[in-house]
Parts: sequence; C-alpha cells; structure tokens
Amino acid sequence: MKLKQMIAVLSSVAMLLCGCSSANAKDQTYSDTLYDTVVKVQILDPVNENVMSGLKSLCQKYNTMFSMYVEGSDIYNINHAQGMPVDVSSDTATLIKKGIYYGDLSNGSFDITIGSVSQLWDFTSGSGTVPDADAIASALSHVNYKNISVSDNTVQLLDPNASIDVGAIAKGYIADRIKDYLKKNGVKHAVIDLGGNILLLGSKTDGSKYNIGIQKPFGETGEPITSIKVANKSVVTTGIYQRYFEADGKIYHHILDPRTGYPCENTLYSDTIITDSSLTADALSTVCYLMGYEAANDLIDQLENVDALFITNDNEIHYTKNFLR
Repeated sequence: MKLKQMIAVLSSVAMLLCGCSSANAKDQTYSDTLYDTVVKVQILDPVNENVMSGLKSLCQKYNTMFSMYVEGSDIYNINHAQGMPVDVSSDTATLIKKGIYYGDLSNGSFDITIGSVSQLWDFTSGSGTVPDADAIASALSHVNYKNISVSDNTVQLLDPNASIDVGAIAKGYIADRIKDYLKKNGVKHAVIDLGGNILLLGSKTDGSKYNIGIQKPFGETGEPITSIKVANKSVVTTGIYQRYFEADGKIYHHILDPRTGYPCENTLYSDTIITDSSLTADALSTVCYLMGYEAANDLIDQLENVDALFITNDNEIHYTKNFLR
C-alpha cells in the first residue's frame, strides 16, 4: 500500500472514531497487520483477557487461509491441483459459494476466477508496469466462474488453468466471523476495521451512531467528501484511488474487469455499500463498480436492506433511493 493510501485509510478511521468520548474507560483494542492490511478491532465493552486472546487467535487463523499466494492455503491448493478435486475448510467452501452467487447476481461482471489475470498485475511495488497484452489475453481465456465445482467441502476447477482469487470478498467474510465471535462473548459495542472495511457492532456506548467519513477520491490527505451516521452496519468502499499506478499519463487501478483483463473503465470514482453483512457489503462494492453507476444503482434499488452512495468522476455524490431511511 502506498504511503498516501495508508494515510487516507488512517484518516478515515480517525474520523470514524472521533466523538467516542462515551466509550468505556476499559476499551480494549486488538491491532495487527494481517490480510495484507492494517487490522484494528476496538471493543467498547469491558471484557476479560480470554476474549482478547481468542480474538487474536481468530484473526490470525484467517491470515493466510484465503491467500492465492501462500503455499498450503486452501485457495493455493485449489489453484495448483491441475483440475483435481481438493478438500477445503467449511469457511473456504462457503466463501467460494458466495463468490459464485455474486457472479450470477452480476451476470458475470464479478468473477472470482480472475486470479489468472490478477496475478499479472502489480499494484503494490510501485513498478508501474502494464502486463503484456498477449499474456492478458491468454489469462483471460481461463476466467469463467462457472468452471468452479463445489460439493460439500470439496472444490474442483474444471479448467485446470483457472485460478481463484477471493480478495474482493475475503475481508468481508472475516469481519462477519469476528462479529459473530464478539457477540457470542457478550460484546455489544465494537468497531471492526479491516483496512477500511468497517463493521460496527451496535452503536457507541451512549446509544448514538458513528459518523463515518467517505474519502474524497484522490484527496492527498484522505479528507472526507461527505459522511454518514450509522450503527450496527457494515460500510465498505471500493474506489479506483485506493491502489493504482500511472503509466504514460494513464491511471491503472486494481479493480480488474473480468471481461477485458484490464482495469474497469466507467464513470465511477468509488461506491460505498451500507448493509448488515460485511461480506455482502464487500462483494457488492466490487460488483457495483464493475457494473457501472446506472446498472449498479438499479441493482441496489432492487435489494432489501442495502444502501449505497456513488461518487462519479465529476466528484458528484449520488445516493440510492430511500438512502438510510
């Protein structure tokens, strides 16, 4: 993550937490660097050390489980099985099924077999190199989520050269599992932040809502363009300013289009999804960007208990019908 992008994330989190004076003096926070990002879970209720140690173990359990690069992970094993069936954890099987679901919901705009393409692109080292066009075309021929077969906890790629990448939905799934753990242990108020993927358990301890800043696209200091007041919801933003590089005067961002193999091009700078489940918010934020503003707006209006705001490339903010009513 570039320094200015890290500053942006930290700035948005600072705005989220401002006004938390009502929080109990015994607030406890778990911070770590996991899932290639900064993780912070702030519990606003008093809890014992066993809850905190269990939280740490849970977060670290998922650190490499869904990685396509870590040898021995479920996703790595599937991608390197040469088309043979692979037994995976129930977590992985569930996550892949969700990926297939969102592929269907978006008519293929979202595709978790983008892995053969995504591994060609490097948005973190700062090298600013665009992959060879022939390499992209070759990789693109293996992108088709319908080539994934899931039976119970067994996953098989019907195309041996396909590659699963669940990066667009993994953090949302993990955030939901963290929330489940905290609720099971009696926690009623907490802020779960996985690299800017925000999930709020309850409200602030005084019953008021959180004020969450929505980052201004390409703002140098991560300043907000607007904010929303929410409680007991997940808020996830996908934007082209989060991970990108410039080459020959053109911006190449990390939201890859499974139909072209290149960064998706439309009129959106970002979209923000607000709903109960972090997995749903995580997935829909990517789905909506890939669909483009008009189609995404129509989709969200058809879904229950899902709100969204879109920032188009003229820096105009657009809200879905009945936003947060």
